[in-house]
Amino acid sequence: MELIIFLAIGALAGFAAGLFGVGGGLIIVPLLYVVFTQMGYDPEVVMHMALGTSLATIIVTSISSLMAHHKNGAVIWSVFKNLSPGLVIGSFLGAGIAGLLSGTNLQLIIGVFVIWVAYQMFVGAKKLVDQRKVLPSPPKQLFAGTGIGVASAIFGIGGGSLTVPYLNHYGVVMQKAVGTSAACGLPIAVAGALGFMFFGMKEQVNLSNTIGFVHIYAFLGISLMSFFTAKLGAKAAHSLSPQMLKKCFALLLFLVGCFFFFKGLR
Repeated sequence: MELIIFLAIGALAGFAAGLFGVGGGLIIVPLLYVVFTQMGYDPEVVMHMALGTSLATIIVTSISSLMAHHKNGAVIWSVFKNLSPGLVIGSFLGAGIAGLLSGTNLQLIIGVFVIWVAYQMFVGAKKLVDQRKVLPSPPKQLFAGTGIGVASAIFGIGGGSLTVPYLNHYGVVMQKAVGTSAACGLPIAVAGALGFMFFGMKEQVNLSNTIGFVHIYAFLGISLMSFFTAKLGAKAAHSLSPQMLKKCFALLLFLVGCFFFFKGLR
């Protein structure tokens, strides 16, 4: 039964990753939180396990998603190259910061942040991207990548919630912002997952079927399905208008944000 649940989560997460360039974390984290809670894990580590496992699965999801977006010419590799070093450093540090926070504080922080991003994205859906804008210099992109990496590890996501609005702000159209975000999800996921494994083992989290804060069976089940469904999501992304894509993205973020915010309050 658990394996079937993990496969179902993977199917949903993979489609979302391809469609929105979010690495699937916005689907995986809340669902794993519920599943791990029902499995009877310590409430103090449930949130950390959901975040760490989410990042581990995004390694596979982002590879599938970026391949599909690359085929459509939607990945700006020069931007990926500039952001990546900062994303790696930031993601590993973010995993350490998350390990210091309580599960309740993590829920509140994630809830408020995601609701804010949803609002910004929905408002932005009514505006046309100003393609006259130019992306910042490579050093500034590296600095931005570090910030995105830290936040992505704390939130257990592939960085799409930050990378997509960041690229939109500097004139990158939605489809290319989503495609580039999908590629950026790979260094975030690798560094973040390793960080959650490292800091989880450092805190001597000795739970069955886990390495640090990463649940092995959940990782395998979700990764298996998400690899295939991410391609379907990426294909769907290129059939929607940029405005519609932004509104769908904003709605998804708002629902997830409310879930964590009210969980944290309770």
